[in-house]
Amino acid sequence: MRVRIAAGADDDEAVAIATALAEYLDESVSVYVGDEPEPTAVHDFEEDAVAPTDGGPTAWNDERDRPDADRGDADLGPTEREERLWDEIDDILEGGPEKYRDQLPEQGKLFVRDRLELWFSGEDSEIRFEDGKFAAFDDWHPSGAGTDDVGDDESGDSDGGEGPDAGGDSDDGAAADGDRLPADGLITAAATFEGRDVHVMANDYTVKRGSMAAKGVEKFLRMQQRALKTGNPVFYLMDSSGGRIDQQTGFFANREGIGKYYYNHSMLSGRVPQICVLYGPSIAGAAYTPVFADFTIMVEGMSAMAIASPRMVRMVTGEEIDLQELGGPQVHMRESGSADLIARDEEHARELVAQLITYLPDNADEKPPKREPTPPAKSPAGIDAIVPQQPNKGYDMTDVIDRLVDEGSYFELRPDYGPEIITAYARIDGRPVGIVANQPAHRAGAIFPDAAEKAAEFVWKSDAFNIPLLYLCDTPGFMAGSQVEKDGILEQGKKLIYATSSATVPKQTVVVRKAYGAGIYAMGGPAYDPESVIGLPSGEIAIMGPEAAVNAVYARKLAEIDDPEERERTEERLREEYREDIDVHRMASEVVIDELVPPSTLREELAARFDFYADVEKSLPDKKHGTIL
Repeated sequence: MRVRIAAGADDDEAVAIATALAEYLDESVSVYVGDEPEPTAVHDFEEDAVAPTDGGPTAWNDERDRPDADRGDADLGPTEREERLWDEIDDILEGGPEKYRDQLPEQGKLFVRDRLELWFSGEDSEIRFEDGKFAAFDDWHPSGAGTDDVGDDESGDSDGGEGPDAGGDSDDGAAADGDRLPADGLITAAATFEGRDVHVMANDYTVKRGSMAAKGVEKFLRMQQRALKTGNPVFYLMDSSGGRIDQQTGFFANREGIGKYYYNHSMLSGRVPQICVLYGPSIAGAAYTPVFADFTIMVEGMSAMAIASPRMVRMVTGEEIDLQELGGPQVHMRESGSADLIARDEEHARELVAQLITYLPDNADEKPPKREPTPPAKSPAGIDAIVPQQPNKGYDMTDVIDRLVDEGSYFELRPDYGPEIITAYARIDGRPVGIVANQPAHRAGAIFPDAAEKAAEFVWKSDAFNIPLLYLCDTPGFMAGSQVEKDGILEQGKKLIYATSSATVPKQTVVVRKAYGAGIYAMGGPAYDPESVIGLPSGEIAIMGPEAAVNAVYARKLAEIDDPEERERTEERLREEYREDIDVHRMASEVVIDELVPPSTLREELAARFDFYADVEKSLPDKKHGTIL
């Protein structure tokens, strides 16, 4: 049926009339307005759908994620106004200029919204909602209020680096391709990740290299401030060249500008876990978010971070260096210690974070989540055979750990930085624990400055998020020598002792073998308020080892013995007497340690003790804070 209605009727009225008549007459209806030669609205009764024509509301696009109409309002559909909004959203979701999006596969990286799809799709992961899609909309979109003047500004990174920049002319007030600023280059969202609610920030590298300007900065700050209120973790999926230099007056030094990032990072520190994954070069200001985060993962072959770009380094110092040599993943994993882990690719980065978060609570008010216990990968019965009786003989401490922790739960952080100490999360009988273990396979397990720094930060973070600590001690103590003094062995050693002293989570210490010098202090010894100090039969506790002690105490006496064989016999006798004095049996007899246990029972002993002391209450002296950083 064709129906013509009076001129002046609007599109919504035409749709309503077509729908009502079609349902009443059980046939399709076309509605014409005034003298218009084409129908303004058509309702096909068999398909039960309004099919508007040009000028009227458009039908739903199956490719768009749009809600189904309520059955009670089947006669109503989206208006032209809503359809226009959907078109604008679709345009925003396309990101920056197409030519920059096309370059991403060559760099081995995903478009940011595909990255979010990788992270937040599946049974227990989804983007719940996004904030700020329309940030900077008026600056570039044809429908925006301020697009008449676009096309004149240029973008740069914090070093003035090359990258997606502005350029070209625009038609009818629309932004030129290079001037596209969807979401102002930053996506902020609330999401569920592996069943956990999190806040998410992700840079869009196709928008001026993910650089930050006023609107994006505002979104970033709001996300951080909301995380303080919700007490949920924050994920920073970073791919940013820094601030847009040409627009710095709008965000650089303002009270609520980019500098506020790091204030908020500091306020969030220890309150909620902050996890950063780097997907590209993060230079200058952009490099501070990963180092402020609690955990930082760099992606091999694509990420880097540095205080200045190679070009700026060349200008300032004359040094010729490429970005990977300056601040690539290997530099920050092995040399600076700023990277906790290196991912092989984008998928691996997500896998690492998915495992990491299983050891962490949502915030400092909660305990870390437990899981169903699983047996260790290897039998605890083999522990005693692994640990040599000779104090100077090397072995791999992870062989001991494999016999203590639930299979598949071992998760080491910063493995290539200060490898003389292992820092790892794992579970014992389903309970997350933070492990600080000397590694005799590296430089005899002596504590060097970088190892002390790594361990101190790990203890500090674990304590902040209520993760119990397990110390596995087998060390000759802090390393001595002119180089380590220059490297700050005293300063870094002080931090480890301070962190161990201040931690209020349950602590268990195992003297696996040697515990010499101040090493027993740093490794949670009896004086540092552990819930228990357990000894294995291979253990020794002393100011120094037998060789060094005999040399220090009896050097003159031994030198007076002319007969070499007699001198050697005397030296051996003195060493054995000294070893009897420092033997763990003596320490147990003197109640220096709490218990001496058969190594094959160590796992069950630790499980029982962590369970018993799970709710132990500890307090620190009333003060503003300590003075040791």
